Amino acid sequence: MTNNVLHAQNDASGAIVGKLIDKEMDGEPLPFANVLIKGSSKGATTDMEGLYSLNNLEPGIYEVVFSFVGYETLEVPNVQVTAGKVTEVNTELGSSAASLDEVVISTVSRRDSEVALLLEQKSAVDIKESIGAQQLARIGVSDVATATTKISGVTTSEASGDLFVRGLGDRYLYTTMNGLPIPSDDVERKNIDLGLFSTSIIQNVSISKTYSAENSADQASGTIDITSRALAGISEFAIGIRSGINTNAIEQFDNFKVSPNQYDVNFGFYDQTVSTENAIKEQGWDPTTSSFPVNRRYALTAGTKFGDNLRLLFTGLQSTSFEYNEGIFREFRNNNLYDYFSDVEIFKKVDNTTGLLDLEYNLNHNHRIKATSLFVNKLTDEVYESGRNAEGVVFEETSPAENLNQFIRDQNIKQTRLWINQLHGFHDFSEKNELEWAVGYNRVNADEPNRIRNEVNIDGEDFVQLGRMGGFQQRKSSQKIDDSEINAFLKDRFTFLKDEDLNKNIFIESGGNFRNKQRDFVSRFFGVTERNYNTVNPSSIDNLSEAFLPENFDNLRFRSLSPDEYQASLQSYGGFANFNFGTGKWNFNLGARYQKDELEVDFEVNNYPSTLPQFANKSYDNIYPSVNLRYSPNENSNIRLAASKTITLPEFKEIAPFEYVSQTGQITRGNPDLEASRNLNLDLKYEFFPSAGQLISLTGFYKKIDDPINRVQDRGAAGVFSYFNAGEEANVYGIELETKLEVIENDNPAGFDFEVGFNASRMWHEQDLKDVYRGEAFIRTFQYNNKTEIGLQGASDWIFNGSLNFSTESHNPFRASIVGNYASEKIFALGAPEVQTQTEVFYNDEIIEKGFVTLDVIMSQDFGAHWGLQFRGQNLLNPEIERIQNIRPSSTGVENTQTVRSYTRGAVLSLGINYTF
Repeated sequence: MTNNVLHAQNDASGAIVGKLIDKEMDGEPLPFANVLIKGSSKGATTDMEGLYSLNNLEPGIYEVVFSFVGYETLEVPNVQVTAGKVTEVNTELGSSAASLDEVVISTVSRRDSEVALLLEQKSAVDIKESIGAQQLARIGVSDVATATTKISGVTTSEASGDLFVRGLGDRYLYTTMNGLPIPSDDVERKNIDLGLFSTSIIQNVSISKTYSAENSADQASGTIDITSRALAGISEFAIGIRSGINTNAIEQFDNFKVSPNQYDVNFGFYDQTVSTENAIKEQGWDPTTSSFPVNRRYALTAGTKFGDNLRLLFTGLQSTSFEYNEGIFREFRNNNLYDYFSDVEIFKKVDNTTGLLDLEYNLNHNHRIKATSLFVNKLTDEVYESGRNAEGVVFEETSPAENLNQFIRDQNIKQTRLWINQLHGFHDFSEKNELEWAVGYNRVNADEPNRIRNEVNIDGEDFVQLGRMGGFQQRKSSQKIDDSEINAFLKDRFTFLKDEDLNKNIFIESGGNFRNKQRDFVSRFFGVTERNYNTVNPSSIDNLSEAFLPENFDNLRFRSLSPDEYQASLQSYGGFANFNFGTGKWNFNLGARYQKDELEVDFEVNNYPSTLPQFANKSYDNIYPSVNLRYSPNENSNIRLAASKTITLPEFKEIAPFEYVSQTGQITRGNPDLEASRNLNLDLKYEFFPSAGQLISLTGFYKKIDDPINRVQDRGAAGVFSYFNAGEEANVYGIELETKLEVIENDNPAGFDFEVGFNASRMWHEQDLKDVYRGEAFIRTFQYNNKTEIGLQGASDWIFNGSLNFSTESHNPFRASIVGNYASEKIFALGAPEVQTQTEVFYNDEIIEKGFVTLDVIMSQDFGAHWGLQFRGQNLLNPEIERIQNIRPSSTGVENTQTVRSYTRGAVLSLGINYTF
């Protein structure tokens, strides 16, 4: 029936689906009616919702016949079926003949349509949720990172930038595009920044929350798969322009700061003209200003079909956005205040250039080749300032008697160039044998080519003194990441029996995966110090370049550090087999995967003892089973049970002990002793589909994680974070509720739709904090403040996502959506003891990111067949984003809560216009 249309057919065929209405019963569904392809034996019967599907149709033109006892038969000619598409034919039957004008025919991509994706979810073997381009356009989502938060149990961290699925963050996820792994763009991340993917270049994004043996076992909370855009129909050509403001940034209209690196930026691409080392003398140190901090975006989509076999699509966009944050920063060590700034400012300008080329060639109806190439260039310019109000304090920089405070400016330009190339093959050798293969080659250059940092002392008047508590407080540095990757997969399915009428589906699926990833990382620091204390004094903090004029270098000393470097490789290969047995109301899918992962990191970094090994080699191999059971008591509901074992590998950046210094001066470094986590996953889900476009589901899940990996405040140092297996075991329990309901359907007299979407998640989570021994010798403890257990880092107890969608179905449709999100507080970093033998007295408590609400409003209006207008209001509530920490000062012994970081991001208002040819 309709439920299986998407899962059942291959991409070389098409389908006809739709809904049949009873004209005599005021628009009620008409069940048990016959739907036939004229001149063939192909047919179907409508279900209780009036839904039907005709699957696995070869591309061509068909005549569809609708009939029911006592009703007039309706014949609909010229129904076009397109390979890889779903043609919807919706009509009504009655005692009198229906007019063809009452038949609504539309063709959509199977992977774009919200209804189509729900149908796929309904018939899927595993627990999977997707959101398509149609729905994303309606609710105004502009990137994949935001898109994923519309799926139940998914949230993002504004503090860390991580994506969390069921409370598990970056290291527990796995990201693919069209089924092949894609690289990270950031040394601080395992997964790529999903914000790089504009929704204009995707068909849908899906999250498989349960493990299936065909996927990599390196995950615990899910696999995120991005399906890239392909040509829809015969041809496409559209252009779009959007402009708007960030309410915070526009307040800095005359003073929006950008780094001096902007002089080397053209059309969003940075081309460094002076080496970082020479920039000490040959480039200025002061920021400049952007003359027009207004967001803008330009988009172009063009594609066509050549003959019957070749399809070509290009989509590209260029955007510039501005953001301004203002807030506070505090840092505590051993419950005492170390650093404090009450006027932290961040000016951020982002240029994003994206191009997607998709080429598809059908050799015939049974064999298809698809090539995809995606290029992304993201350029981020940030200017960070704190202490301009002469109230900033950096511990031990100056003594209180000097009556000086600290000012810090950090200017950084980050350029990420990502190139993903994929070649896919789809082959139907017979009705029972389908083969899919793919190979990919990825390159990433993620560089910080010229970061500029100044730390100075000021008195609030005219006196400026270069910082003196370190050799690199006035510095320029570079950091380069060069990643290359080759990957591939092969999957073959042999179907023993498939009978849709009897609901029988028996097949075996086998194949393998390969991934080889290489990284070269290098970082260089170049600094300037005074030869004699207090001999070079710039006139103001807005003219620090005065201190570094050529004539001053008689009083300055140039310094450099040897490079921080590491080379890393990951080789992962595996083979899998899945056996599926579906009969009647039951479907059993049993799978197993053998996977071997070899991780090698060789490093030579400063601030790491030379007496310790300068490498970390880790190897893991195991069999990872998966079980996915589905019971369908009727056509509109499923009960699912899933169980699996997986692994979570440590990342390069979590192992290499390179110290990355943030703008605030906090340090994150890797831990060569880090080991993989092993995970047990259990899910039980009930889902009910009231109609083709509606869903109500309830899920319970449990995860047991051995040796969980956490971000932890390191012992004996303020503002240093690292990664540890801080506990023996973590347990996560949760419940998810999801609804997608059509409150008012468009067949009402007013002619409009009103839909409600809502999902909520409640999680309970805890992990032990362990003591570490080597033999019988005590090494260290992760317990602090009398805590032997703690919540899981990154997990929110509550997550809510909701949307209200209104649309008219007139000649010029109007659409409006209100979208809201809330995630309760989560642990940003675990605490740590300062003194290992007095952990209840000398410690740093965990840092918490507080929960907040976001609200977006999107409205669009079409004008005829070509023009469209859209208004977006995003982050309208502009909530304060805040991290807090409990402090117990020794002076009072009374615990209180302090804010350690806070800021707002600003609301974003924009107006866009599109023209489709």
